[in-house]
Amino acid sequence: MSRKPVRAHEPAQNHGESRQAHRRARAEVEFDEPTVLGALFGQFDTNLVQIENRLGVYIAARGNRVQIEGPDDAVARAREVLKGLQQRLMSGLDVDAGAVESLIAMSTEPTLEGIITGETGGAAPIMIRTRRKTIVPRSAMQIEYMRALAREDIIFALGPAGTGKTYVAVAQAVSQLMNGSVQRLILSRPAVEAGERLGFLPGDMKEKVDPYLRPLYDALYDCMPPEQVERRMASGEIEVAPIAFMRGRTLADAFVILDEAQNTTPAQMKMFLTRFGQNSRMVVCGDPKQVDIPGGDAQSGLADAVRRLDGVEGMAMIRFGIADVVRHPIVGRIVEAYEGPDASSSSA
Repeated sequence: MSRKPVRAHEPAQNHGESRQAHRRARAEVEFDEPTVLGALFGQFDTNLVQIENRLGVYIAARGNRVQIEGPDDAVARAREVLKGLQQRLMSGLDVDAGAVESLIAMSTEPTLEGIITGETGGAAPIMIRTRRKTIVPRSAMQIEYMRALAREDIIFALGPAGTGKTYVAVAQAVSQLMNGSVQRLILSRPAVEAGERLGFLPGDMKEKVDPYLRPLYDALYDCMPPEQVERRMASGEIEVAPIAFMRGRTLADAFVILDEAQNTTPAQMKMFLTRFGQNSRMVVCGDPKQVDIPGGDAQSGLADAVRRLDGVEGMAMIRFGIADVVRHPIVGRIVEAYEGPDASSSSA
């Protein structure tokens, strides 16, 4: 296989900078399994072009060999990204633009190979298996998140949109429900737009609250066949409800997820956390910078809980940043534009 690569734009060299900063390098990667090359390179070599443009390297593919040229650090990163893509394919995982982007982002980490393969010191691979797919970490912080989900009782996942906070938590919950570690899966969100007074909306209670819970349903259907989701919801094994419905309950033998937790009040958060029961696990997901509680001056229950509980035994605080955004790359740039140093202090 050969191609005429699209040369990535490389910034003009500043002659005042050291030669070390612009040292050129060349590397060659040989793939032992030619059958994966089509998926690895992408249709019309789109994956290779993406790596070129993001890292500022030149890639030439000849048969089962790929030659990379460019700045030495970028060449090293491109080589590791290609090895990571091969590892994904050999493990039966899909490769798409999002996977390429996440591997590029993780290539800045010194333990990239351990992240890609999930092998750290001989430990078991870091992944979550569900009925429909296998989820592997797509950012360095997701490594810590998956580890916390496997060992801690209560996990706070804090950070901007697109970091996989809720999706990974739902995948872990589905996995534990499938293997019998828990008997129930409970997903909850505050319905802040209607102040949890939903009577003016048409339909029965389920129809009233479903619009606010749609993201949780989407994650569920991505991890389980639709007929299983419907059957388990009908039997009560899976419950999706606004946080107001948690009052007065003890949630034992359950995996409980609270999404958009920044929109709870301190009283709601205390009520939710004290529902914790035997053989249960709780995940509280939210973005402290996106509070939509009506009134404007109301204190967020998420911020209050983090302040009170940080460091408490049995709890983990996982803090995602802009660099951990694993949606389309433009999402990270949008988040940075809104939350960067020039962002308005009055933004929600």
